[in-house]
Amino acid sequence: MPNFEALNFKSALWGPMAGFPVFLVAALVLWDVVWKGLALWRSARHEQKGWFIALLILNTAGIIPILYLAFFQKKTKKK
Repeated sequence: MPNFEALNFKSALWGPMAGFPVFLVAALVLWDVVWKGLALWRSARHEQKGWFIALLILNTAGIIPILYLAFFQKKTKKK
């Protein structure tokens, strides 16, 4: 007989992600942290406060940080 108390606890803890592989969630979190960290660092160095706040608040799985890094960061002159 299945243990219904354990099933309910797992479902309550994870909700709709109860059957989702944990390593995929961990990979998505790592992906987001890397892109967000790079974009936040660059926006702070270029004194772009609006971008820094938007990047800090919005969680988009790396989409907005990648767009910022590709198109919207200030271009620096190479010395």
